[in-house]
Amino acid sequence: MLAVLNLAGVGRWCVIEILVLMVASSVVCAAEIDSVTTRSVALENSRAAINRIFNQRIKRGIDEANRKRISIHSVGDLELYREGEYCDEQVLYRELRKAIFESNTATWGLKGYHIDVQLRSLLARKSYSLPLNDSIYRDIDYLEGISLNLKELSDVVKVERELIGVDKLGHFFAEGWRYFEMVAFDDKSLYDALAWGREKESGLFGYSTTGIFSYADLVANFNGMRFWNRVLLKQDDPLTGVIANLLQRPYVTCDIQIVDSFKAGKVVKAWEFNREFDIGEFIDASWDEGNNCNSYADPLIEAKVTKRIRDVDPDFACPSLKAACSRSRVKYGDYARFLLHPSCLNAE
Repeated sequence: MLAVLNLAGVGRWCVIEILVLMVASSVVCAAEIDSVTTRSVALENSRAAINRIFNQRIKRGIDEANRKRISIHSVGDLELYREGEYCDEQVLYRELRKAIFESNTATWGLKGYHIDVQLRSLLARKSYSLPLNDSIYRDIDYLEGISLNLKELSDVVKVERELIGVDKLGHFFAEGWRYFEMVAFDDKSLYDALAWGREKESGLFGYSTTGIFSYADLVANFNGMRFWNRVLLKQDDPLTGVIANLLQRPYVTCDIQIVDSFKAGKVVKAWEFNREFDIGEFIDASWDEGNNCNSYADPLIEAKVTKRIRDVDPDFACPSLKAACSRSRVKYGDYARFLLHPSCLNAE
């Protein structure tokens, strides 16, 4: 039986405690960064380190997909060795997700946030961690942004010239998978996936838990979909032309195994790592919240953040690099209106 709560008779902090209990299981989906206070921090380029981490995980996922193939198909007579039977796409995608997320499951849990937390440790020597109380978000209280106050901000790293939040890589792989899944398997359009992403950013991933709507999160989601599409490259990349797509190589291919085929007396195939993943192929200036500006749940939150930004850098204005926004607008074409903050979208 539900108890009726008389809010008028309950103190502010009692309300906060109740809200914490009600939403604590979901708010950890969301993470934020401060891309203003950290702009002057000198950081090493993390591109190679990120590539090394995820190429190792991709290879591990491929090996596990092939191992699962063997455990399933080595039982019984040799009639199971049929062309193509060893390349199960669903098994591959499942094992890749488990390896990339470093999880025992491909679906359950907060995969993007787990990647964020893992990378804070793995990239600690190249990243910068800013306490919430030193950030531009320090004045946002529990009722305005509960997630911000329940956990620390994510770290920031440099990838070539771009300053990005480590949380963006969680979005890239986790929400990017959801975009890809909707388009490739759920018979949805890419515009449906973009709408889903905006809905989530307006809810548990943004406004509802942090008070902040991150357009840079949406850019990371979109590019993550492009990554997952390139695993097997069965559909054209939405940002490149027909010729470029013909010249593109997938990360994974299904290849004939000469020795196994000879032993079986029939064609045997397996998944093979075909080319290296490079995060630099996906990251641009719109991943940087200092260019692709945030929106806020209400004017009070925005006023608090704006005041702190002025305290940190009176000359800062978002977008920091208008020319970078112009390049992003060209790069994303018709999709730009779903991915870029209006200030970035209209920057000249």
